[in-house]
Amino acid sequence: MKSETLEFKTELKQLMEIIIHSLYSHKEIFLRELLSNASDAIDKVRFESLTNTALAEGDEDWKIRVIADKEAKTLTISDNGIGMDHEAVIENLGTIARSGTRAFIEQLKNAKAEQRPELIGQFGVGFYASFMVADKVTVVSRMAGTDKAVRWESDGQGSFSVEETQKDSRGTDITLHLKDDAEEFLDEWRIRTIVRKFSDFIEHPIMLVKTEEKDGTTETTEDRANSGQAIWLRPRSEIKDEEHAEFYKHISHDFEEPLKTIHFAAEGTMEFKALMYIPKKRPPYFFSEEQKHGLQLYVKRVFITDNCEKLLPPYLGFVKGVVDSSDLSLNVSREMLQQDKLLDKIRKSLVSKILAALKEMKEKSLDEYKTFFAEFGPILKSGIAQDFEHREALAELAIFSSTRTEEDQVVTLDQYVEGMQADQEQIYYLVGESKQALKHSPYLEVFAARNEEVLFFTDPIDEIVANTLGEYKGKKLKAVDKGELPESINKDKKEELQKTYKGLFDFLGSSLEPVKEVRLSTRLKDSASCLVVEEGAMGAHMERIMKEMGNDAMLPPSERILELNGEHPVVKAMQALYDKDSSDARLVDYGWILYDQAVLAEGSKIKDPAAFAKRVNDLLLKASS
Repeated sequence: MKSETLEFKTELKQLMEIIIHSLYSHKEIFLRELLSNASDAIDKVRFESLTNTALAEGDEDWKIRVIADKEAKTLTISDNGIGMDHEAVIENLGTIARSGTRAFIEQLKNAKAEQRPELIGQFGVGFYASFMVADKVTVVSRMAGTDKAVRWESDGQGSFSVEETQKDSRGTDITLHLKDDAEEFLDEWRIRTIVRKFSDFIEHPIMLVKTEEKDGTTETTEDRANSGQAIWLRPRSEIKDEEHAEFYKHISHDFEEPLKTIHFAAEGTMEFKALMYIPKKRPPYFFSEEQKHGLQLYVKRVFITDNCEKLLPPYLGFVKGVVDSSDLSLNVSREMLQQDKLLDKIRKSLVSKILAALKEMKEKSLDEYKTFFAEFGPILKSGIAQDFEHREALAELAIFSSTRTEEDQVVTLDQYVEGMQADQEQIYYLVGESKQALKHSPYLEVFAARNEEVLFFTDPIDEIVANTLGEYKGKKLKAVDKGELPESINKDKKEELQKTYKGLFDFLGSSLEPVKEVRLSTRLKDSASCLVVEEGAMGAHMERIMKEMGNDAMLPPSERILELNGEHPVVKAMQALYDKDSSDARLVDYGWILYDQAVLAEGSKIKDPAAFAKRVNDLLLKASS
């Protein structure tokens, strides 16, 4: 048969511009597309040979071969798959978006599910990605079951030629005549990198073919470039711990083994497989802008992306692993996901599985869970403020130290509620930098006297979480340094003290500029003073964090209320001095000392340390004389 020249069946020049310049974001994608097409071709002949054994006779060593010829500047991708005849070549390679794979899938609708091969290409444009890197493409193909071969060639400018040729065996050879700026794709290391990135888990071997001249003879060797071991497709019971460890290190670039493995397959209305790992430690770059979401998305073993924000919410971004689906809808370039309800269902399933696994770890291996929570607790708790649907489940996973826990112990919100006093209506907490800094706080005095537990919230996110959560199992969360507390002293006694100190407290309130008011405290037992804010206002700890982040100008500081302990000897002495001479200058100095003490007690810095030191020194001097 003579060579014939045909026009493409669509406005190829316009479409080629889109394919080359807009459809794909990276040139290297061309190799993924060609390898995927080769894999599909092998799957097709394997499937059809189930009913026609003659199709596979003579070569059942399924493989894809990649041959780089630096001298000729050509890259060839060869398979021993189904192949094409003259009509198929014109139909499939002469029409943009006319995919043989899609037509083949239509034919399989009545086939049994377990017999259907998983085919990758569906849009019929992947082949044309070749023209991003090649100024000419040659295809030589022989259809299984025939002895005739066909040669197709085009420069991608509007026409192609087709002629009969010779080929020793079935399958397809695609040869790319590379452009000058694409010679990097002849480098063995570059090819291996692309294969490992996109096609490492394609079932069929991808062999790099090397030809060398030695002692006047030509030697050809083949070296496998892909692992082909899609571990997530194997039954969970067959995978050893060391295999999990090796695979985890491969995808996460971590040096340690994973803390927890989550492996499952969803079947029914949605089908996908997931293999996820919870790391032992947070990577140093975890909060950087370069940090990508932890799950890699595959569609039928072909890598799509390692930064799919829709697979998991940000608070589970530490989870590493793989999700592989046969049903997800990709856009035409297969680089991005289309809006897909299935993706939402996959996300819900993944989140539920991860939270269930963490709950099981907390209940059955608390020490292991504490290791995890020390690394990822803050990011996990941020989900309470982000994810209303799973808010309570996330709250159940939170662990804290408290006034009742020893140094290495923790308590959950459920355990706290179980240990509450019979008449206690609120879950009490105190925000600060560490348990060590909080355990001697004056805010805890009344709770120690009443034998009520107070949780220590020591992560920066905790105050936001408490405000978002609001309550847990019907018990309101209450900061012990905000607003009023349940009465801790007799009502008549309180009224008597308020009447006694009214003049002094009004005087101090007008004299101490930083405070909104001075009032009688119901939370102090041993200390003389403390600072509180109104319910719902920003606490001192969050205010300090905002200042450290440089955001203090955005939010005005909360107005402080100075609370004084009416039973404390210092406050009684000040009242006696006020009764004797309400204009005594020492009252203001003493008031400033009590204020500065309260500032230190809440963990903040005194604005004028020199003035505080002078007042204390003057007081000591007078006391000693």
